[in-house]
Amino acid sequence: MATMESLLFEDLRVINIGLKSLGKDTSGYAPTALLSWRPPAWGDSEAAACISYLHPDGAGDGIGQRIESANRRAFEALTSAEPVAVDMLPAIDVIPGMDKHTILHAGPPVEWDDMCGPMRGAVKGAILYEGLAADEKEAELVAATKIKYASCNDCCAVGPMAGIVSASMPMWVIENQNDSKRAYVTINEGWGRTLRFGAFDEAVISRLHWMEKTLAKALKLTIHAMGGINLKSIIAQALQMGDECHNRDIAATNLFFKMVTPYIFHCGELTEREKGEVIDFLGKHEHFVLNLAMGACKVSLLSASDIPYCTMVTAMARNGCEVGIKVSGLGDRWFTAPAHVADGLYFPGFGPEDANPDIGDSAITETGGIGAFAMGTAPAIVQFVGGSTAQAVKYTKDMWRITLGKHPVYKMPNLAFLGTPVGIDIRKVCDTNILPMINTGIAHKEPGHGLVGAGIVPAPKECFQKAVKAFCEKYSVGGEDKDA
Repeated sequence: MATMESLLFEDLRVINIGLKSLGKDTSGYAPTALLSWRPPAWGDSEAAACISYLHPDGAGDGIGQRIESANRRAFEALTSAEPVAVDMLPAIDVIPGMDKHTILHAGPPVEWDDMCGPMRGAVKGAILYEGLAADEKEAELVAATKIKYASCNDCCAVGPMAGIVSASMPMWVIENQNDSKRAYVTINEGWGRTLRFGAFDEAVISRLHWMEKTLAKALKLTIHAMGGINLKSIIAQALQMGDECHNRDIAATNLFFKMVTPYIFHCGELTEREKGEVIDFLGKHEHFVLNLAMGACKVSLLSASDIPYCTMVTAMARNGCEVGIKVSGLGDRWFTAPAHVADGLYFPGFGPEDANPDIGDSAITETGGIGAFAMGTAPAIVQFVGGSTAQAVKYTKDMWRITLGKHPVYKMPNLAFLGTPVGIDIRKVCDTNILPMINTGIAHKEPGHGLVGAGIVPAPKECFQKAVKAFCEKYSVGGEDKDA
């Protein structure tokens, strides 16, 4: 321990905690180090107190220890999952409660009157596709008066951008071979004017019908001929080939194309014309595996859901107005905050004034340990979403600080083959003030314009502040689950 004498006569060294400007007055007299410190939970004292309560206390049997045990269980369930595409079926046949007048959407729950432009356009397109209206005017009336809306994530499903799912749409059926849990995701439509961006013209509807009648048939036959498609293997290989499997899927799609093409080519139940159309579509579509990666992450996270005392995020999704998260130990409850516009690169003729706030279920990839969390192994992604390769590596390193661990299979060669950060912990997010990053396409705020750019956006801090407080409230009585 320093004595008064040593303080008076030995050389001083100063650590400045707080405003950087305070250190300027001491730097001329003694070596001064700035400690970059911020109060936890962005200064929210209630959330900060919750974080303290939820951490291990050293006693060995408190709530912190129960959380650590639950989180280990969730991490194991998530990372050991074996997602396999096992079938292709219409949404009405696989999604509970689905009927002709039900439409699923991306993000937390939202009703017609509150939907953003691209989602409203996509809903109208789905109504026209299902034959529930003859034109746009009638489709808008049907959307406002006859449709029941539900979140994809509340129905074991996910969808990119607007994420619209209607009864007749073919769905990838993705099964975790460890526990038989299943998740569902639409087929990716490709680039340009598509339903997921809110377009609903004749060409969009015609493509959807072709996907239903021809593409889905070919994919279903291929899945069965192959005995299922192992998605974990494709993702793991693609990460080592420069993909991050959210906005860069070139390697993953090429691997998929190489696997399925011989089966399509030799399928006797397809006409030569159908084979040509399907192979041509897949061959021109470098983003095709995005939906499959989303479904793989979703089913893996379902296996880590609903674990008491678990602080791991199991869903992170955006509806163009709000961002919402779910937490394993808090069940199906959503914690929401307003969505922000991503910071990124725009196509010529477009800018931030044209952008819709963040939208889509594709942040399930980040939640599952890929996407922006794996940008450190996908340097080329910065040419699409902006930033630098050094920033991409920093994003991955930051995400290690807020997650439960490193994925044992999804590894990054240029980072010493370390695993991707996986298992977002709401405690760590609030304790470090580091938010989960999402890389994303940017949709035009008006329906039908399509993609106008791409960028990076953090999930809103309010989601995590709310979740930590709710968790603390639920598990605070004698260290027991109030709902147990």
